[in-house]
Amino acid sequence: MLAGFLYLAFIILMIVSFWKIFEKAGKPGWASLIPIYNLIVMLEIVRKPLWWIVLLLIPVVNIVFGIIVTHRMSRSFGQGVGFTCGLIFLGFIFYPLLAFGEYQYT
Repeated sequence: MLAGFLYLAFIILMIVSFWKIFEKAGKPGWASLIPIYNLIVMLEIVRKPLWWIVLLLIPVVNIVFGIIVTHRMSRSFGQGVGFTCGLIFLGFIFYPLLAFGEYQYT
């Protein structure tokens, strides 16, 4: 019961965080809820070509390109490699920081 509640709270936190990140980048927040379309919007945010969506859908290849997109998103908000590592390994902390912190999209 407690584990289910914590899982639900985690999911809600991540949804709200991505919604806010999309809005900070000037995109509609609801786009973060729609599968595949959220990847397209994310590619627009990090200024990568839309054909990368194919690379993000290929198993194993998507891990490498997911890291690249995550780093580009980190850089889009004025952060570096350390913040990217935080987004990858401690996303439940760093995505809310990115969403609700003073970070500005450039």
